[in-house]
Amino acid sequence: MPEIDTKKIIESNKIILFDAECKLCSAWCNFMIKHDKKLCFKLCSVQSSKGQAILKYFNYPTDSFKTMLYIEKSMCTVQSDAFIDVVIQLGWPWRMAKILRIIPKRVRNWAYDRIAFNRYTLFGKYDYCLIPNADYDQHYL
Repeated sequence: MPEIDTKKIIESNKIILFDAECKLCSAWCNFMIKHDKKLCFKLCSVQSSKGQAILKYFNYPTDSFKTMLYIEKSMCTVQSDAFIDVVIQLGWPWRMAKILRIIPKRVRNWAYDRIAFNRYTLFGKYDYCLIPNADYDQHYL
């Protein structure tokens, strides 16, 4: 298997790293596929070899996943900032999510963490990673 050029991947894409075993995260990916009409973002499972390489690059654990990571211009954002940074790029009406920034980051991240830490209980978990539909290949890294 060829070595993954993580730096090149990170520099040339807007990447959303997600937990493919999480049903909420998979629903988030379906939302992104539906609303990312300009194909701005690349989705990448944290369980994939590329996802694991990206986690290592940014010094995140590769065996437990507590937040979505959003990478743009070699910068990594997490938690509520990552969510807002992504959604506001989808255009109207999603751009209105920018108003969430008036909520203190500590409060936003507390709310984000409550959902993230309980996502398997609240929404369920797949026992396997779903294989994306071939029609959606251009959305994945």
